[in-house]
Amino acid sequence: MNNIENKENIENNPKDDRLKSFIERVERLEEEKSNILADIKEVYSEAKSIGYDPKIMRKVLIIRKMDIDERLEQEALLDTYRNALGIF
Repeated sequence: MNNIENKENIENNPKDDRLKSFIERVERLEEEKSNILADIKEVYSEAKSIGYDPKIMRKVLIIRKMDIDERLEQEALLDTYRNALGIF
């Protein structure tokens, strides 16, 4: 089969509706993601306007997501490295 025949077979396939549905769902989710990212940016901006540091807030969020044992291990290593470099 050549490419034109392949394309015609794909276009007439009932699975095309499923593909279209998947594409439309992804498009809606991408739009929602964009709106959510804009909302998050607005929250950081609002926090910054009253004196909070958005960089630190992002770090706090990362720490809150982290497993406690992993966090304690990273903090211990960071302390070790700081002491080795005389940064404390």
